[in-house]
Amino acid sequence: MRAGFRHPAGTRGNYATTRRFRPDPAAYRSGLEVDVAEFLKEHGVSFRFEEIKLPFTEPAKNRHYTPDFVLRNGVVIETKGLFQTEDRQKHILVKAQHPDIDIRFVFQNAKAKIAKLSRTTYADWAEKNGFKWAHKSVPLSWAAEPVNELSLAALESLRLAVAASPKRRGIL
Repeated sequence: MRAGFRHPAGTRGNYATTRRFRPDPAAYRSGLEVDVAEFLKEHGVSFRFEEIKLPFTEPAKNRHYTPDFVLRNGVVIETKGLFQTEDRQKHILVKAQHPDIDIRFVFQNAKAKIAKLSRTTYADWAEKNGFKWAHKSVPLSWAAEPVNELSLAALESLRLAVAASPKRRGIL
């Protein structure tokens, strides 16, 4: 065990195996996604998880980005623990190609530096690039915001395109 490390109150041994039960953790790819899903559920906030794919183009490449959470009001929430250069570049491209979609970040550590020698934190990067962000959990005020009709319309058209794709219908 690392010097100075203590297990959370009431736990022993391997913390990863002694965490409280969480509904369907296999559906999520990170602990932060599980935490955000649980938080939203506990507070009665309706959401869909990784249901749509947002197409975006990298120079000479067509790719897709799958948002982590989409709230009923059209707010898209992306959870990030490690926020690597490729992810940052991807989100700049997605924002430029889908300006109507309201994408926001929940960082596991908003004060983390984007690189060892950089002074720029994840939060600084988000602000510089016009993204709203939060540290560790979703502000309930995001779910309480009025419906963003432009974001919802853009998301719905993408959701319908995914549902109608030949691959989705089992044709390919």
